[in-house]
Amino acid sequence: MSGIGASGERAISAGESIGVAVSGDNARVVVLPAEAVHWARTVGASAGAGFLPGSATEVFVGRGSELDQLRALLTGGGSAAVTQQVAVRAIHGLGGVGKSSLALHYAQAYRESYSLVWWITAESAESIVSGLAGLAMALCPQWAGAVGSDEQAAWAVLWLQEHEGWLLVFDNVEDPAVLKPYVGTLHRGHHLATSRKATGWHVVTTRTMALGVLPLEDAVDLLTRLALPGRAPTSEEWGAATELARDLGCLPLALEQAGAYVHETGAGLDEYRRSLGLVLDEASEGIDPERTIARIWDQTITAVSGRNPFAVVLLNAMAWLAPDDIPRALLAPLAPDGVALNRALGVLHAYNMVSFTDARNISVHRLVQTVLRDKEPAEGRENAEQAVQQVLPSGVDDDSLGTDHWRRILPHITALAENAPADRVNVGMLFAYQAASAYLSRQQRDAQTVGLRRQIVIQCEHVFGDTHPNTLGARNNLASAYATAGDLERAIPLLESSLAETEATFGDTHANTLTARHNLADTYADAGDLERAIPLLEANLAQYEQILGDSHPNTLGARHGLARACHAAGDLERATLLLETTLAQCEQVLGDTHPNTLTARHNLAQAYNTAGDWQRGIPLMEAALAQREQALGDTHPYTQDSRSALDRARTASAVATRTNDLYG
Repeated sequence: MSGIGASGERAISAGESIGVAVSGDNARVVVLPAEAVHWARTVGASAGAGFLPGSATEVFVGRGSELDQLRALLTGGGSAAVTQQVAVRAIHGLGGVGKSSLALHYAQAYRESYSLVWWITAESAESIVSGLAGLAMALCPQWAGAVGSDEQAAWAVLWLQEHEGWLLVFDNVEDPAVLKPYVGTLHRGHHLATSRKATGWHVVTTRTMALGVLPLEDAVDLLTRLALPGRAPTSEEWGAATELARDLGCLPLALEQAGAYVHETGAGLDEYRRSLGLVLDEASEGIDPERTIARIWDQTITAVSGRNPFAVVLLNAMAWLAPDDIPRALLAPLAPDGVALNRALGVLHAYNMVSFTDARNISVHRLVQTVLRDKEPAEGRENAEQAVQQVLPSGVDDDSLGTDHWRRILPHITALAENAPADRVNVGMLFAYQAASAYLSRQQRDAQTVGLRRQIVIQCEHVFGDTHPNTLGARNNLASAYATAGDLERAIPLLESSLAETEATFGDTHANTLTARHNLADTYADAGDLERAIPLLEANLAQYEQILGDSHPNTLGARHGLARACHAAGDLERATLLLETTLAQCEQVLGDTHPNTLTARHNLAQAYNTAGDWQRGIPLMEAALAQREQALGDTHPYTQDSRSALDRARTASAVATRTNDLYG
């Protein structure tokens, strides 16, 4: 029997050992073949297996009590979140307080206590899927190498359900709710999350730990170990380090970069402090990390530029990409050759400006990126865009790169889209955004294309004009992405304007107009606004019948959509008639076991049962259930829908029969 998995936003999966898979909204259901289920159950992890990123500095001081507290939280309940204290939250929510370093040190310290340790960048649902896909590739390359990232992620979740004693680290979580499906269904190991968000964790765990800046003595210890490696500081150096640590607010990231600068340049601690011109850098609610890092950067950039000017160019480009797992291959087009690239990255690493995730990838701290984007916006962005365009396929529908390559570059294309200025016009990036959104759409992840499609609309408006077909299509695609993501407040106004503009440009019966009208009507129905949905669905059905004929697949879809809306509005008689027609034509045109036919059969049975017509409803639902079991498998959510609906119908029918017997 097949196993079942789901990946994507709020996705959950369960294997045959559990029996039923329940997936949340906007999730893609993935049915795993029997071979994959077998591998998930039988493949084990070797001792010490897993993946942990490299750190900018191997020096770790203090935090002993925090490590003990973290261990107690995890062993006591299995999940914990490390957040920032409110008093040290930075502007734009950025930190540098050392949350990821603490999680990394915990994972390294207790690695032997776990069967597997796996680090996942968790800024978005997409990045979690990517991290889980990497786990599948590491454990089962013989199967995972031939499938897409959704299938890989579903396999990884199934593996985690089948095995125990693992640790998952979800780093830099933006929205705690994205972890709910995983924490909620994976109970045989530990979950550790880091985040700059102090709220919202009640949906996942009550075990949170607020992390503040280092105590002064630990801050001085860290600073002197980095600035003066291999020897103890003199009393004068300790005093200078104390003053510098105070001025830097005891912020670990600032201390690491200051220590690296002093070590690399040979400057004295007191000399460095005077050159910064710092006063005690405190805001009303604590230190201002962004301002602190900006001041340090002014000094560091001069030193780095003196050693390797290209390193500064490279760092400015990386500021516009995603902060984690920047492939060296992505940066290669910016360098004269591989030697120059490696030398520049080596200098940046020496100054703690970047860290090496592994042999192929580089990471930059988010706070450093923010400062860089504010200081050097134009050239760095242009170089990042150039690098991305060099590694893209020639056509929007070209899938020649392969799933693994897309997984590596997608976060960086998305980052460029999210950080692009509204007035930025770049035709090359328009094609890049289109290629990335097309890939995600083929993966049934339209909800994750919002940022990309927003930029596509902006670019199309600049390049083609406000009413060009490409612009209208881009707006419609963006609205559909909003709707898929559940953001109906943004989707509906955009769909309304898109329909009006499409009608004015193409006419009332053009295919683009019919598509725009159908999307708006469906979104009205999703929002519960049936008074506006039904007239649009009626108009569309009439035009499809006239233009395409009574049994065209688009006509069948329009009729089915109207039937569902009528059912929701309580017009069971009309809904039943429409569904009877739809089912008969689906059977004729699409075949008896086509997914649309199965859905039409299920919905017609539901309509019969809702009307109390058990004699027709129950046998039809039995047929729908049997065919879904055969076509989709026993554990598919659609199969479970039919089984639950059949159970409810049988119960309601029995109650109605007893009531009639009692009261005549």
